[in-house]
Amino acid sequence: MTRHVLILGGTTEARALASSLTADPALRVTSSLAGRVAEPRLPEGEVRIGGFGGPDALRRWLTEHAVDALIDATHPFAAAISSHAAQAAASAGVPLLAVRRPGWTAGPGDRWHPADSLVQAAAMLPDLGRRIFLTTGRTGLAAFAGTTGAWFLIRSVDAPRPPLPEPSEVLLARGPFTLEGEAELLRRHRVDVLVTKDSGGPATAAKLTAAREAGVPVVVVRRPPVPEGVPVAATPGEAVAWLRAGPVQPRDGISPGHRRVCGAAGRCP
Repeated sequence: MTRHVLILGGTTEARALASSLTADPALRVTSSLAGRVAEPRLPEGEVRIGGFGGPDALRRWLTEHAVDALIDATHPFAAAISSHAAQAAASAGVPLLAVRRPGWTAGPGDRWHPADSLVQAAAMLPDLGRRIFLTTGRTGLAAFAGTTGAWFLIRSVDAPRPPLPEPSEVLLARGPFTLEGEAELLRRHRVDVLVTKDSGGPATAAKLTAAREAGVPVVVVRRPPVPEGVPVAATPGEAVAWLRAGPVQPRDGISPGHRRVCGAAGRCP
C-alpha cells in the first residue's frame, strides 16, 4: 500500500528529503511551499504552492488527501507554520517529525551578541557600529526602521517588505555564498556590524567567517523552539530512517511525541 508523505518547506533539507523519498515506489511524496519566494527551487515529486490557511485547514488537507506522515522541514524561523503543523497533526492523528539543521556555534575569535528577537537586535546596534549588514530576510525589517545614525546594507532573495531602515541599500542575492565574496562585500561597504538569524547550514555561513576575520561583531538572533512534543531530526537521512522505522500507520492515533527519532548514526532506538 502506498503511503502519502507531506513535506512542508522549500529548504535545502526539504528538497534533499523529497529527492530521497520519491525514489521509493511505496511512497507518494507531496512537497508544500509557502510561496514567499518568487522563483523557488522546486523539489522532486508532487508540489503545491501556497499556505493552507491555518491549522484547521491543514488538518482538513491531511485528512482529505490521506496523508500518513507529515514532515516539517520549513525554515528554522518559520514558527507559525510549525505551530500550525503541530496542531493539525495532533488533531488529525498524523505522525509529525520536524527536520531542523543544527544552529551555528561561535568559535575562537568570534564576537557574537545573541538576541532573542529582531527588536532586541536593533536595540543593540547603536553600541556596536554604524554600517550594518542585515541578512535577516525580507520580512521583519520594520524592527530596524527606527534606528538612527546608521546605514544599512539589506540582503535578501526577493525585494524586502517596507518599511525599511533608512538610509539603506538593497542587495538581491541567493546563496550559497563564498568566503571571498563575503569578505569583499564587508570591505567594499565598510561594514562594521553584521546582523543575522541563526539559520544554520553551510549555504550562508561564510559571512560569519568573513566577519570573524575582519573583526566585525555579529548580532545573532536565536531561533524559536520547535513546538513541544514534536520529535526532531537533524538531517534528511534521519528523517528517512524515521519513516522506515515505524512503520508509519495512517492516522493511527499515536501522538507525534511518541514517535521514534533516529540518532546521528541513522539507527532508531
